[in-house]
Amino acid sequence: MSLLTEEMGRPGTAGPDRPGGAGKTPRMRPWTPYAFLAPYLALFAVFMLLPIGFGFWTSLHEWDINLPAKPFVGLENYLELFDPSSVDGSRFWTAMRATGIFTVASVPLLIVLPLLTALLMNGRFAGRNVYRAVYFAPYVLGVAVVGFVWQFLLDGNIGLVNHYLGLDVQWTNDVAPAWVALVGVTVWWTLGLNSVIFLAGLQDIPRELHEAAMVDGASAWQRFRSVTLPGLRPVTVFVVNATILASANMFGQSYLITRGAPADQTKTAIYLIAETGLRQFDMGTASAMSFILAAFLMVASGLVFGAFRDRSARR
Repeated sequence: MSLLTEEMGRPGTAGPDRPGGAGKTPRMRPWTPYAFLAPYLALFAVFMLLPIGFGFWTSLHEWDINLPAKPFVGLENYLELFDPSSVDGSRFWTAMRATGIFTVASVPLLIVLPLLTALLMNGRFAGRNVYRAVYFAPYVLGVAVVGFVWQFLLDGNIGLVNHYLGLDVQWTNDVAPAWVALVGVTVWWTLGLNSVIFLAGLQDIPRELHEAAMVDGASAWQRFRSVTLPGLRPVTVFVVNATILASANMFGQSYLITRGAPADQTKTAIYLIAETGLRQFDMGTASAMSFILAAFLMVASGLVFGAFRDRSARR
């Protein structure tokens, strides 16, 4: 040890605190963080900012992809959508109403049921992993598979649902049964994802908090209300926001199961946007519809974050 100390103390020998020593921390150049961010920023600009900008530019034109001339019309496409007497305006707000009905009906079920399922899956019992897999399995199916299978099951004439339940319900042609079918299929299909997210949040809550509450004599409901729910606040904000956005962008179920019937009452906004842009080739109006829908979703996201804000932390 003494020889090592003397060697490090000699003049010209590199030590931990001497220039050139192993303990010296290299100075980071000012452009280093931007070099690491450059690949992401390039992809974000190419695949996000440019399409958004081009979409907004398209919404300001009478953009028919089959015609070479695409005249600039300014905000005319937006004004026409807000005109209830116009054809596009009435169709758009009917679709927005259908989107709102589906979102209001499906989001509470996709919050409460997955939370209850996650509470059950968080317990210790035989076959727990099988139980988790069964609930998550439908989510791995594509929307095309789900749509075609349930279209056959819900058929009013030859469907197995009516056959085994002894019913005579037109699940895909009547308004109320159609909404029940769309919401029920969506809940069955996507419940597993939210359950897994809630389960991860439950497992992240320290067990010591539950044990302390039990020592204080708290009941199961009191522990759930005072320990579990506050611990799940960040996860709940994410699940609620993501579920609202996903429900408001529902397309495949309506397109494959009900075809927007009856009388376009189950045709959602995304369905109408795709139909207007890709079938009628009116990309200008379709782009304007997209930005109006995006504005509503931004407001909804802001309301969700405001509702779940931890006000106690600001006191």
